[in-house]
Amino acid sequence: ARRIEGDVPVTTAATDNVAAAALAAETMFALVGEGAQVGVIVHDQTSRTGIDRRDGFLQQMEAKHPNIEVVAVEYGAGDPVKSADFAKAIMTKNPDLKGFFGANEGSIKGVLNALKETGNPGKIVAIGYDSGQQQITAIKDGTQAGAITQNPIGIGAKCVSAAMDAIAGKSMEKIIDTGYYWYDKTNIDAPEIQAVLYQ
Repeated sequence: ARRIEGDVPVTTAATDNVAAAALAAETMFALVGEGAQVGVIVHDQTSRTGIDRRDGFLQQMEAKHPNIEVVAVEYGAGDPVKSADFAKAIMTKNPDLKGFFGANEGSIKGVLNALKETGNPGKIVAIGYDSGQQQITAIKDGTQAGAITQNPIGIGAKCVSAAMDAIAGKSMEKIIDTGYYWYDKTNIDAPEIQAVLYQ
């Protein structure tokens, strides 16, 4: 779903994608270390999610880990084939690359496919966003470090609650943060994570 900009919405219940992507950046840093080169594949540069996930990751790195070199930010339209082509080009140009952040399901699927095609699964840190069977499998087999998932249950619940408040004439914040989770091999089978993943 796209966030509607302007004065029409009473409120917006959504993931804080900037904060979530900043967490992805912190986790990437912890896994690749000082001075590493990383690449970023984003679905687009026009949607709110694309902008916020890109900027959250890049701004966190710049502010907290300036020695991490983000060698490329490419836009694969959420298409795994296009995203894989970008990932392979980034690896070719940067043979010392240590990590990839894929900012949505299609982006990280492309990264995983590129790593597999180049014989690099597990050798380059892959961090994703959202869910899907390919990410779940890759996290369980160790070829993907982990991912950020939104909280669709929280989004639904807070939308309904906000609608009831709007009908009752209550004042509301312009943005309602619906939360997010980091999941990896250590917690992927936990009930609270399983509840928010899709295949």
